[in-house]
Amino acid sequence: MILLLLLALATVLAPDPREVHLKNVTQLTFGGENAEAYWSSDGKLLIFQSKRDGLDCDQIFLMDADGGNVRRVSTGQGRTTCSYVFPDGKRILYASTHLSGPSCPPAPDYSKGYVWKLYPSYEIFTANLDGSDVRRITNNPGYDAEATISPDGRTIIFTSMRNGELDLYTMRPDGSRVRRITKTLGYDGGAFFSRDGKQIVWRASRPTTDEEVKAYRELIAQSQIRPMTLELFVAEANGKHARQVTHNGAANFGPYFFPDGKRIIYASNVADPQGRNFDLWMVNVDGTGAERITWNDTFDAFPMFSPDGKKLVFASNRNGKEKGETNLFVADWVE
Repeated sequence: MILLLLLALATVLAPDPREVHLKNVTQLTFGGENAEAYWSSDGKLLIFQSKRDGLDCDQIFLMDADGGNVRRVSTGQGRTTCSYVFPDGKRILYASTHLSGPSCPPAPDYSKGYVWKLYPSYEIFTANLDGSDVRRITNNPGYDAEATISPDGRTIIFTSMRNGELDLYTMRPDGSRVRRITKTLGYDGGAFFSRDGKQIVWRASRPTTDEEVKAYRELIAQSQIRPMTLELFVAEANGKHARQVTHNGAANFGPYFFPDGKRIIYASNVADPQGRNFDLWMVNVDGTGAERITWNDTFDAFPMFSPDGKKLVFASNRNGKEKGETNLFVADWVE
């Protein structure tokens, strides 16, 4: 009965003629805050984080690709983020604060502007698809989160503050062989591998002036960053030959490679002078050919192509019934 109800709720939205690359935009979730949905390698499942059903902060959920059979797979304690399904489809990956206590950690203090809180209690875990057999794979007093997995399942890339800076690291699925692959001053995070596993793409801040460096270090000391200017970078999978892709001074984030590895899809507020509205964009890996994909006057972000490259899943405030409601949508991709 519940499954049938969920399937019946999936709704195809009226098309926006400006969104020429999207067809059959379908809403998969309804109510709450749902974001960061990522496909399993067989295209049958989506894993995502959600604040719903009275939860005080995000937990990790799995659902079928059509929006049905939604089930929680994290512990239900603490705060969670950044989940992923291993390529073999047998286990999941996510970050959680639950070892520091069952309650949600305090929300960020926005009295001095918008910030992201980098909870030091975040550690990275793996578990079975049903949430059982939770295994901790990081053990570090600083922030560990934002983990994704290489297509061959052999390497996890993640962000950590274990050395006092926010850098990208790689490790094996069991947490062994940890290697730091970025060392430039600034925040490096939200990394993904290309389909062939040879490249990575991520978002980064690069403070340069004395004032910017001071502000960055002051926030880092409080386990916070201010994500107002984030540019996209690509590199080889080991972090070598890094190069900047965007140069627009906006907040660019949530990058993901097209299946061909030659383009990147991402979210940006570059088109909004007020910096409040985020849309999906695409750009060539050399930084040319930037093109806007979504035109909704609300938040659109966290895009990811299905394994066959035919569909795109993303999070959006579009069609929300309440302020702040964020739902997951899937669309057919049109070249």
